[in-house]
Amino acid sequence: MNNLKKIVAALLAIGCAAGPLAVNAQELNAVEVSGDVKAVQTSVDESGNETTQLVDPGVIIPGGRLVFGTDYTNNSDESAENFVVTNPLPSAVRLAPNADPDLIVSVDGGETWGTLAALSVTTEDGIARSATHGDVTHVRWTLASIAPGESGRLEYPAIIR
Repeated sequence: MNNLKKIVAALLAIGCAAGPLAVNAQELNAVEVSGDVKAVQTSVDESGNETTQLVDPGVIIPGGRLVFGTDYTNNSDESAENFVVTNPLPSAVRLAPNADPDLIVSVDGGETWGTLAALSVTTEDGIARSATHGDVTHVRWTLASIAPGESGRLEYPAIIR
């Protein structure tokens, strides 16, 4: 149970405190970013209708689903161009299979980037194989332009290992 508490604490700390990386310091000052993590809770009502909600994480177990999010707002009077948000995946989670297949990811700690389908990894035996959701170490979005006052949210789904 102590390990479970440590995982929950680590996920909350990462989700709430991990700051995305920005293109440059000037844009970082202009664009405010904040991150969070929510647990995916699915329930079925008396009529058999299924609903899904994002809630604050409570007790989470392996296989539990989470959504990591980054909110951004351009607080300046100028557009922020080619704004890059990079989020590392905590080691306690893997990218969920329902993640957007066009999401730009890294499987080597942020050295190289591409869609998951375009990336490969080399096993300890020296054999190359196609990368899987469990290999993803980072996700990245590049926002072409964020207008003054514009805000939005970026998300990726994850599963507890």
